[in-house]
Amino acid sequence: MKRVKKLADILIRGYSISKDSMFARIKRGGEYKVFTYSMALEIAKKIGAYLKYQGLKKGDRCAIIGENCPEWGISYFGIQWAGGICVPLDSKATPFEWKQFLNHSESRFVFVSNKCFDKFLEIKNKIKTLQRIITFPEKKREAISFDEIINFEKKLENPIERDPNDLAIILYTSGTTGMPKGVMLSHKNIISNIESIIKVFKIDHNDHIFSVLPLHHIFEGTCGFLTPVYIGAKITYASSLKSNILLEDLKDTEPTVFLTVPLILEKFYLKIKRNIEDSYFKKLIFNFINILDFFTNKKASQIILKGIKKRTGFSKIKYIISGGAPLPEWVAKGLVKLGFPIYQGYGLSETSPVVSVIPPDGKNKLTSVGLPVPGVKVKIFKPDERGIGEIGVKGDIIMLGYYKNKQETERVFKNGWFLTGDLGYVDKDGYLYITGRKKSVIVTKGGKNIYPEEIENLLLTSPFIKECLVIAKNHPETKTEILHAIIYPDFEKINEKAKRKNIKINQEEMNKWIKKEIEKINKKLADYKKIRTFSLRYEEFPKTTTQKIKRYLFESKNE
Repeated sequence: MKRVKKLADILIRGYSISKDSMFARIKRGGEYKVFTYSMALEIAKKIGAYLKYQGLKKGDRCAIIGENCPEWGISYFGIQWAGGICVPLDSKATPFEWKQFLNHSESRFVFVSNKCFDKFLEIKNKIKTLQRIITFPEKKREAISFDEIINFEKKLENPIERDPNDLAIILYTSGTTGMPKGVMLSHKNIISNIESIIKVFKIDHNDHIFSVLPLHHIFEGTCGFLTPVYIGAKITYASSLKSNILLEDLKDTEPTVFLTVPLILEKFYLKIKRNIEDSYFKKLIFNFINILDFFTNKKASQIILKGIKKRTGFSKIKYIISGGAPLPEWVAKGLVKLGFPIYQGYGLSETSPVVSVIPPDGKNKLTSVGLPVPGVKVKIFKPDERGIGEIGVKGDIIMLGYYKNKQETERVFKNGWFLTGDLGYVDKDGYLYITGRKKSVIVTKGGKNIYPEEIENLLLTSPFIKECLVIAKNHPETKTEILHAIIYPDFEKINEKAKRKNIKINQEEMNKWIKKEIEKINKKLADYKKIRTFSLRYEEFPKTTTQKIKRYLFESKNE
């Protein structure tokens, strides 16, 4: 098979494997809208021809704003086909943010979904370089529609030639300061990461991926979109993230591969656990599953767990891969006990993204993010007495740099190594562990390093704490620096306990319960790591698209 050198070649490769088989689908109005590889290739050629006809030149920027759907992916390939640079944007960003990104990237063409179109119109006239708007899946005023492009009389038979080192996509990511940065990835960056992934996981055209994470994010973009197309596999996009509809789509799909983030896995596990605990009979069987296995040669657990997988749509699942944020150990242990194949990985936008992952044929160390993928090197810079230091990465997956930001680019490179800003260590088997962000580390007056993520993970073992953040703040009286926890309680669990105890819950009572939970955690911590004060919040923390708390919003306040 011809070697893939540019992103447009990925679709050609997928087509050569699967031709008239399903490329991607999504449920609309109760029916699945299905695109085959043949259809996807033909439409990409039409998009390429239309963009060229409208004056797009090699290297011009074209943005995509929209929710996950087959048209999003085909538009991506159409842009690559014409020799353009794709700028995928968050559909949940504000119009102000879109304006910033579009002007910074000097995008000439924008593909916008129907759901985002009205919001986009608010800033349309403020995009200096904007030439054309294309809407999907249906037509909107002041724009050309996806269907109109499908009916365009011309076709660009072959993709525009690109050098593997040419810029392919610009990803806008928020740093710890909240200021966006444009990560520049080449064709070679992304393709080398795909080739590493398929060496680790045994996947081919028979696999079926269920997609829930946003396509503009590099984790889903590379691993949940481009990698499946590379091998000619099938993709089903979730028609909604509402739990009942999501479950229905999962059952329809019976995926073999599912990419996710820790928050989704946590909710998934707690729902299964709650279902078991609500039934005395199920709870009894589950608690004695090891004894039953002893007498049935492990057949009891196989039957029970097979039933759980079937009811959740995971009867054919081979790999559930978690990324984007650390997976709590209690969630990983719980799901593995239920028979779910959980593999945690690590990566960044700047690394295309996969740096490391737990290999299916290796040791499944639940708190680790695995071994570096083939072709990637990891080094710990300036390790402390525990071996913890900043993680450096080297390989073909490393970005070209930050768009129009030479100073920031130079700051993150050292002797050919990309410095991630993440802290971690490598064990004797070569497995990587993440301990936190370099900028989040709290240094005491005595020179001790405190990793807030370590304390947060302990707090999250409490059934009454749903989300939390540990920060340094000044004591109101002594003005010395202390550790403060901001807690978002699990109100459902607290109400359940109050109902059992026949207690009327109020602010004072809730504070008492949370205080007791913190006292329990403090007993496990060294004196300098103990939480001295806490506050409650009554809504979820603001998060990134991969469900990580926007820590910088709270660290700067020092409240």
